[in-house]
Amino acid sequence: MNFDSVRQPFEPLVRNLLHRYWRFSRGLTIGVRGLVVDGAGRVFLVKHSYIAGWHLPGGGVETGETLSTALARELLEEGNIELGEAPQFFAVYFNKRISRRDHVALYVVRSFHQRGAPQPNREIVAHGFFAPDALPPDTARATRERIAEVLGGRSVTELW
Repeated sequence: MNFDSVRQPFEPLVRNLLHRYWRFSRGLTIGVRGLVVDGAGRVFLVKHSYIAGWHLPGGGVETGETLSTALARELLEEGNIELGEAPQFFAVYFNKRISRRDHVALYVVRSFHQRGAPQPNREIVAHGFFAPDALPPDTARATRERIAEVLGGRSVTELW
């Protein structure tokens, strides 16, 4: 009898137990943000009701959701934006200002459809496309840095 024949029946159980252990011992939270760029080179930003400033659209990845599914959901909810071609993954950042376990995946979206302005809701109080050199004065620092990295060729940092 070889090791593989003994291990194989127990593998799903062991994998499940390890993942449960990892969830509590080194769990993390992950979110997605989309840097949506229109044909004129403008970026789409949103202003939330619960935090100051203008931000890239996005949010948390729910249990059982992939990064791309979460991105598509958040863009639709916050900007009435439907993805066209697959977005380009850009980078993952550590967001230590939120917690010591939070990470953000950034995607660049150049192929999309916006069939109208987003519907007003309790989360998003304002939205719009802005030229990278004419962002609203209260655009969040992290948002400005991501735009500079993607569109301005600035070096990518690991911190959100």
